[in-house]
Amino acid sequence: MKTHLSSRSCLRDCIQKTLNEWSSQISPDLVREFPDVLECTVSHAVEKINPDEREEMKVSAKLFIVGSNSSSSTRNAVDMACSVLGVAQLDSVIIASPPIEDGVNLSLEHLQPYWEELENLVQSKKIVAIGTSDLDKTQLEQLYQWAQVKPNSNQVNLASCCVMPPDLTAFAKQFDIQLLTHNDPKELLSEASFQEALQESIPDIQAHEWVPLWLLRYSVIVKSRGIIKSKGYILQAKRRGS
Repeated sequence: MKTHLSSRSCLRDCIQKTLNEWSSQISPDLVREFPDVLECTVSHAVEKINPDEREEMKVSAKLFIVGSNSSSSTRNAVDMACSVLGVAQLDSVIIASPPIEDGVNLSLEHLQPYWEELENLVQSKKIVAIGTSDLDKTQLEQLYQWAQVKPNSNQVNLASCCVMPPDLTAFAKQFDIQLLTHNDPKELLSEASFQEALQESIPDIQAHEWVPLWLLRYSVIVKSRGIIKSKGYILQAKRRGS
């Protein structure tokens, strides 16, 4: 539980610090005009990958769909991550389970539009490998049988199961799917939490008008040494009605 709280608070701190620094560097008129698009970038906080070192790095990402929006968020997130990091391709992308209504079980139909977009990105060589998160054996099997590009990994939250389920382990072994662990909370970023951070950082903005769409967490790892060279978050939000 402490880990869940710390990952949420770490993310909120990241959002708030970025907004604070960005808002201190821009014209107050920009915020007062309430544009539909705000690009809040702090350039020195992001390290682009040196092309000469690209082969030595593994660039991984996990995508969290926050708003109930179209699967185009998947492509937008990957394109933005590539642009920010200065690379043509991500080595792996794991998609967290998309948001669904309370009391509804995640089904293949919920995953399909997002997975199809990931498959397109693999086929266009924007991503090398794609994976899932928090699927049980039945869900993973259904996705595997349906998908053209098969998942190469599935993350399991050990807060909900202290030991890997034997049926999931057996299926993953049979089809060469890597089982990984994670400790992300079910909801990493809520709409309310984002709006609070936005309001505190930029008091003149109408925070309730802005809705987060997706959040991508990336890490750049030095392959030969297994150490993280850089990591961060990329977030997209939109103004209601825009």
